[in-house]
Amino acid sequence: MSEENPIKLDYTITDPTKRKKLVDKILAENPNPSKRYLEILSDYIVTAMSSEEKKEKKILTDNRMVTINKRETSYQGLVAKLENGEDGLYHMMGGNDKNIILTPKISISQKDIDANPYLLQVRQEIERLKKLEQNAVGKDKYILKKAIIEKSQDQYVIKNSTLQPVYAQKAIKSEFKIDLSEDYYIDKNGDIQSNGLVTLLNQQHISTMLCNYSLLKQQCGNIDTDLTDLMNELDKLIDQTLKEYYPFYYDLLWYKIDGVKNADIRIALEKKYGYTYSVEYLSALWRQKIPKLLAEQAQENALLWYYTEKERGHWKRCSRCGEVKLAHSRFFSRNKTSSDGWYSVCKCCRNKKKK
Repeated sequence: MSEENPIKLDYTITDPTKRKKLVDKILAENPNPSKRYLEILSDYIVTAMSSEEKKEKKILTDNRMVTINKRETSYQGLVAKLENGEDGLYHMMGGNDKNIILTPKISISQKDIDANPYLLQVRQEIERLKKLEQNAVGKDKYILKKAIIEKSQDQYVIKNSTLQPVYAQKAIKSEFKIDLSEDYYIDKNGDIQSNGLVTLLNQQHISTMLCNYSLLKQQCGNIDTDLTDLMNELDKLIDQTLKEYYPFYYDLLWYKIDGVKNADIRIALEKKYGYTYSVEYLSALWRQKIPKLLAEQAQENALLWYYTEKERGHWKRCSRCGEVKLAHSRFFSRNKTSSDGWYSVCKCCRNKKKK
């Protein structure tokens, strides 16, 4: 506006409170400032604040708004698309830090700079501006600081613009490429391993299959495929592991697969079993405990098959329960003083005694 007085800002003031007093005085002299006038005055106050002060006062700067928009879009949008909502999201994370699946932090390495001459030029310019800023004061320091920020943003734009696109080869919609070889082998620790790309021996694989159970079943249909065999084996494993020994987990699993909300599952299980658990605990059982139990049972089954069908294993009878079990670290603890190197009581009985 033509009636506005020229802005005379003192950039030697570094305290945001004192800067605000000066801005209040300027606004008193200009009761109807233009939008541009207000932007300049607000920048004058905000640039003096530390990052902690900005967070505390919840000031939404341009950079902050970019972060918020990305977070809302990626997090809420992804949760809405997953069959199991946040449980599917937690599986993708492999932990509890949801920032892992959001826009990742991009870093520029020396390798990037060596490969891109434009990045090198921008880096050199940033270093030059930083040296000038060290000796600058007042408005000159403010201008140099903004220039450094803009140049720093430019280098990420340059890197992103030169990234090679990634193309999927043989991408066929709704088709699963799975190698389910039954070729098992024993690793150096004596544990059973499978050469298959997808295997029930792997806890993460099982968790993925449970989170996508309905979709995978639809893909199977009535066609006899490797995927059909895999899902049938998963069903058998669930019944073997949970149905009799962990009925609470068994019901929880099918509630989750059917898409029932955690709050409703909590009420149903409390009514049936009398247990009161938080929805967070139920989610932890679904994401971690249940897949772990299933994977451990699958490993046990594979060990017994391997030492029965492929190699002759060493078996021994537990002196407490009387059951004949494989002499393996999964069933017996090692004992150097014993003639066969194992305790006479199996792990199951030893654990029961401790409890």
